[in-house]
Amino acid sequence: MIGIARSTTHAGATRTCPHCRATILESAVVCPGCKHHLRFDKDARPGGAAATKTAWQVEGTLDAERMDSATEFTILITVRNERNEEVARQVVNVGALQGVERRTFTLSIETSEPRPAAPLSGLRRR
Repeated sequence: MIGIARSTTHAGATRTCPHCRATILESAVVCPGCKHHLRFDKDARPGGAAATKTAWQVEGTLDAERMDSATEFTILITVRNERNEEVARQVVNVGALQGVERRTFTLSIETSEPRPAAPLSGLRRR
């Protein structure tokens, strides 16, 4: 029997980006971390960007506290569910600032509608 193989996924399914090894959504066309294209998608927006919207974003600036010594920092992200239980915790970056050094940090949450998986291009024989 000849048929078209279909891939089935569910909303929230994940995979690993082959470029940066980050855990990403299976539906992603472009890795949100390293921005590499993962697959061709004729329905993607011009420039290859995935159809996402920014649901929430915050930006802050950190200045060195003193001119004569370093200030160390840790960027930590914690995700909690509706029962306030910790479901993820990750150190994103660490570093130190001294004198007039400054860092600006932006945290954003991007959302998208999951799309049904596209048929695979090859045919399968049985």
